[in-house]
Parts: sequence; structure tokens; C-alpha cells
Amino acid sequence: MSWIDEVDVAEADGQLGTIYAELVAKRGKVSNILKVHSLNPEAMQNHLDLYMTVMFGKSGLSRAEREAIAVVVSANNDCAYCVNHHAQALRRHIKDDETLELLMSADGLETLEPRLSNIVRHAEKLTTAPSAMTESDLGELRAVGLSDKDILDLSLVTAYFNFVNRIALGLGVEFTREEVTGYKDE
Repeated sequence: MSWIDEVDVAEADGQLGTIYAELVAKRGKVSNILKVHSLNPEAMQNHLDLYMTVMFGKSGLSRAEREAIAVVVSANNDCAYCVNHHAQALRRHIKDDETLELLMSADGLETLEPRLSNIVRHAEKLTTAPSAMTESDLGELRAVGLSDKDILDLSLVTAYFNFVNRIALGLGVEFTREEVTGYKDE
């Protein structure tokens, strides 16, 4: 479901077939953002490795905080594909619909609890005005308990979603409600 050719799961062989089989075994299916990489399995594997590291690796940022960053960055980039995918994942961690709505719209972020507010507002600034970042921006993160490693992780998650948003938007990757839901727990 994109503007370029993709290899279907049933037609994949070699390295691509192996990657697809591992994804189906671990997640239950292959997302459209990964299928769009099917013409370049090596890039797909590297993309997966980066995703697993920044989203599931050891970090002082919680899974909810990383998913919130994904949603806010994607909302700022008008990437409906990633907003919907990661809002669905975030629903596992945040049960408050008002908070989810604020994150999905990237509006009213200053009203969130201080730690989450500072994290997502930093990600928003890094996304929308990267050249305006200053060292003093890090002080606000440290004030809510982030270590330098956490700040690095925040920057990596933000950069990763800016990267992925451009793949999704640049190649017309679409989502459906069925595609967004029903993944096995990661």
C-alpha cells in the first residue's frame, strides 16, 4: 500500500523471506512501513535493528515516553501513518483519552505532567526548529530527572521518527484500521 512496488509476504524469498518470516513470528504480521522496504532487504533489516534499539533497548525513558515522542513527532510532521500506529501502541500504556488526544494533536503539550511535557516539547522543538536548539534546552530535561543518556535516547527516538515519517510520506505508505491493530506484544 504505497506508491512504489512492494514484494508481498507470500512471494518473498531469500533474505526478504527470512525477515518477513521473523516479523510474522514475532509480531503476527508485517506492517506497511516495512513492506515499503521490500525492494531493499538489507535496508529493511538495518531499519528494524535501529527501531528495536531506540524503542525497546535499555533506557531511562519508559516505553510510554518513547511512544509519546513517536506520536508527537509524527503529528508535527502530519504523518497520519505513524501517528495512528504509535497512538495504538501508546494506548497500552496511557489509558487517559484526553492525554492521548493532546499527544496525537501535538497541542496543549505544556499541560501534561512535567516530565512527559518536557520530553515531548523537546522532541517537538527538535522536529520543527532543530537549529533553534540550545544547551539550555537540556537543563529543562535534567530538571525532570533525565540523565545525559536519556537525553541522547530522546534525541535518537526523535530523529528516528523524523526519518520514518519521511519514508511514509515520501512513498505514500497508507494505513488501515486492520493494519494498525492486532500486532503481538513486542
